[in-house]
Amino acid sequence: MSHFEFPVRVYWEDTDAGGIVFYANYLKYFERARTEWLRAAGVGQQQLREDTGLIFVVADTQLRYLSPARLDDLLTITVDPEPVGRASLVVRQRALRGSTLLCEGEIRIGCVRADTLKPQRLPDIVQSAVAAANSA
Repeated sequence: MSHFEFPVRVYWEDTDAGGIVFYANYLKYFERARTEWLRAAGVGQQQLREDTGLIFVVADTQLRYLSPARLDDLLTITVDPEPVGRASLVVRQRALRGSTLLCEGEIRIGCVRADTLKPQRLPDIVQSAVAAANSA
């Protein structure tokens, strides 16, 4: 699967006292978009855990805030994964309102065993989804 986009509407609960999206909520938006990217690639995270005992964990985040989102804005959250190792990947993500870039970041995701949290090789279906994103 190539570049992925997921729509997110800004609700009251997403904003701070100034009516601007609270900075940490971009991480929630990015998480939702990554989950839907995986789902579109045929990877349900609960099913993956039940079938293989594997889960994904966030190992590192770097975000840059450029412009605020506000109540009722319709955002587009993008997902562009890149392989970085056998057990992890970096996902480049952006939050846009129309063509205006609001926030961008890189999130490093690791694959681990749910019971031990020890790193494990990314499942083939995830590797295929990342490879497809990078060949598009």
